Amino acid sequence: MAARGLVIVFTGDGKGKTTAALGMALRAAGHGLRVLVLQFIKGAWHPGEQVAARLLPTVEWQTLGKGFTWRRADPEEDRALASQGWQKALEALTSDRYDMVILDELNVVLAHGFLDVDSVLQGLSQRRPSCHVVITGRNAPEALCAAADCVTEMVPVKHHYRDGGIKAQRGVEF
Repeated sequence: MAARGLVIVFTGDGKGKTTAALGMALRAAGHGLRVLVLQFIKGAWHPGEQVAARLLPTVEWQTLGKGFTWRRADPEEDRALASQGWQKALEALTSDRYDMVILDELNVVLAHGFLDVDSVLQGLSQRRPSCHVVITGRNAPEALCAAADCVTEMVPVKHHYRDGGIKAQRGVEF
């Protein structure tokens, strides 16, 4: 069976969606593959992963958002940022510059209606045949899951914040 680019989705209410995707980026970088991380929604801070990615010569990181949408007063700005980010994603998916493109929190963008699911599916179908795409975020649309090659749902069993009142910690959550 010939190798081809895969569409992989990490979704669910549990912790670890972005972390799983970035683990894939680390694995890909270890094999010399060129990786682009496009981070939708997030952007109000610089997570440790972004700092670490600078140490990997084949990983590029771009932040597209300005923070969690549900905490911002201007959803139209978020819609415009999502649209601009999707244009960058389309360019990356169709170029020969990257072997893997991670679309972090794209599911959240889709769930908020900032991008049209059918347009995203059309764009994914236009990608270079060897390009892997990893999509993260809660509430992945059914149509995206149906089109993906692999879907993993993170299910919360116990979480230190919710169940123990322990706040987010550097190196664990950010």
